[in-house]
Amino acid sequence: MSTFDINTITRENVKSLKPYSSARDEFEDFDTADMIFLDANENPYQNGVNRYPDPQQNSVKAILAKNNNTKQSQILLGNGSDEVLDLLFRAFCEPKKDNIISLPPTYGMYGVLANINAVENREILLTTDFQPQVEKILEAVDENTKIIFLCSPNNPTGNSFSDESVVKLLQNFKGLVVIDEAYIDFSDKESWLTEIDEYPNLVITQTLSKAYGLAGIRLGICYASEEVISILNKIKPPYNVNELTQQRAKERLKDSDKIKQEIASIIKQREDLIKVLLDVNFVEKIYPTEANFVLVKVDDANKRYDQLIEKGIVIRNRTTQPLCENCLRFTIGTEEENAVLIKELKLLN
Repeated sequence: MSTFDINTITRENVKSLKPYSSARDEFEDFDTADMIFLDANENPYQNGVNRYPDPQQNSVKAILAKNNNTKQSQILLGNGSDEVLDLLFRAFCEPKKDNIISLPPTYGMYGVLANINAVENREILLTTDFQPQVEKILEAVDENTKIIFLCSPNNPTGNSFSDESVVKLLQNFKGLVVIDEAYIDFSDKESWLTEIDEYPNLVITQTLSKAYGLAGIRLGICYASEEVISILNKIKPPYNVNELTQQRAKERLKDSDKIKQEIASIIKQREDLIKVLLDVNFVEKIYPTEANFVLVKVDDANKRYDQLIEKGIVIRNRTTQPLCENCLRFTIGTEEENAVLIKELKLLN
C-alpha cells in the first residue's frame, strides 16, 4: 500500500516560494458596491470588465462544489485544462531530473508538456483492448517518477479504464495519479470525484469544453486534496481566469436541464452513427466508446480521410498513433451534421 507524502514530491523551490499577492487577493470582497477601489491601478470607468477578476473564481467554484459535492478548497480553475496540467508539472516535477508516465495512445499534451518542462515522459503502451498495463507501469516507476497520467474515458480510443487498474495504481504509487475526465459526462461510469477524500494522491481534471459546450472560453478544472490545491494556488498566475470566462461559466453551469438534454442528444447521435458504421464496407472495426466520439478502424485511413475532406467533412486521422493504424476518429455532431456524414459514408461504400 502506497504512503503518500506531498512533501516528498513537491519541488524544493515551490515549497519555499512566497506567492505573488495581487490587489484582489488582499481585498476579496467583490460584492461591496459602495467601496471605492483605488488599489489596483485600474481604469475607474465602468464598462463591465474594467476591474480585475476574482483571482480565486469563488462564485464559479461555489457552483462546481455544490454540483459535485466537494469543497471549494478542493478546486483549482485554469485557462483550459492545459494550464492545469502545466501547473502540475511545474509544482511537482523537477526539470532534467524527474519523470512522468503516460499511456499511449492518449492525449498528446501530456508528452508536449513534459518536453516543455524538461521532464522525461516514460510511455507504457495500453493493451490491445486499450487498458493500462498496471504491472509494467509500476515496474517503470522509480524514485523520480512524480505523476502517472490516465485519460479515462481515453482520447482517442473512447473507452474508460477498469476500476481495478486505477485503484491498484492509486494504492501502489507514491506520486500523483492524475485522471483526465474531459469526457466523463458522456459515460455511464461514475466520476472518480467521489474518491478524492479516500486517496490523497488522486487528482482529477475536467473541462467545460466538451459536454458543457464552452470550448471557446477556455476553462479547465482540477479537483484534488486541499494540500495539492494549495500548492497549485501558490504558483498559478494571479488572474489566470478572466472575468468574461467566469461570467459565461456561471450562466452555463446554472442551465443544467439544457446541458443534460444536449448530452443525451449527443449519446443518441453516437449510437445512431455506430449503427450506420456497422454497414459501411470499408469499416473493419468500431471500438467501444464512452465519449462524444467514435474510433473506427478502416481499410485505408489516409484515403478515407481525404475523401471526406473533399466532401467538406473534417474528421481526425489517428493512423500515426500507437495501436491506431488506419484509425479515424469521428466526433459526434448535431443531428443535421451527422446526417450529412452518414449520407457521404454510404456513398463511399
